[in-house]
Amino acid sequence: MLRRLLPFAADLWTHRELLWQFTLRNVELRHKGSHLGLIWSILNPLLMLGLYVLVFGFIFGGKYGVSPNETRLDYALGIFLGLTLFHFVAEVLGVSSSIIVGNPNFVKKVVFPLEILPAANVGGALFHLLISLGLALLSLLLFGHGIPAGILWLPVIIFPLVLLGLGLAWLISALGVFFRDIGQVMQFLSTALMWASAVFFTAQKYPTAWTYLRFNPLLLAIDLTRDAALWARPLNYHHLGYLYLTGFAACYLGHLAFKRIKPAFADVL
Repeated sequence: MLRRLLPFAADLWTHRELLWQFTLRNVELRHKGSHLGLIWSILNPLLMLGLYVLVFGFIFGGKYGVSPNETRLDYALGIFLGLTLFHFVAEVLGVSSSIIVGNPNFVKKVVFPLEILPAANVGGALFHLLISLGLALLSLLLFGHGIPAGILWLPVIIFPLVLLGLGLAWLISALGVFFRDIGQVMQFLSTALMWASAVFFTAQKYPTAWTYLRFNPLLLAIDLTRDAALWARPLNYHHLGYLYLTGFAACYLGHLAFKRIKPAFADVL
């Protein structure tokens, strides 16, 4: 029954041990050869958080204008939260196109489940996303207004974003086998996505832009995360429902496309 309704979930569960091993492998390879190793997974976002607070909070003194009691730290943390979610999607977009092409030895193994490779890439990106979110929450606890009760919604908000990342990873990795230029296209799309996701501003303050940007699931995920973790505002269930709809649809269609195209990988590589 699960394989019929959610075939991507059935595949991931069947190969869960292999998925875990490759996810750990991706995390370790990211900092392989450096002296600090995995410490950079915490140090990098911590340094970026300090930079955002200094530049956007104290030098530019920007504001979202969402809360009357908004502080400089709130604005900097708002940017940090937005960029944390954006970097998760951008990493998936940037790496996925070369995952299958870069592992031809696995393609030639008939019994190897290739769909694990893109999924493990998403798992590695999720690892760094969770570290960054943890640092943001720690900053709220130590220097902000404290952690609101709405923070319990964060797993509910992040889950459909992970589904979206999985769907994109499967689709782009499959297309990358046949269209090698797709990696260059993803670089441009990542930059465009950053500005279309209202990382540095509130899209709802600009009605013309909001008319089109409201269909961007990443923008909605960023807004929902800020509402839950920073502004302590009631959750918009319509936006959350749309986020789940696009997440499941992208995951299902991306997995379906990957399975349909996979038999042709060996001929191309």
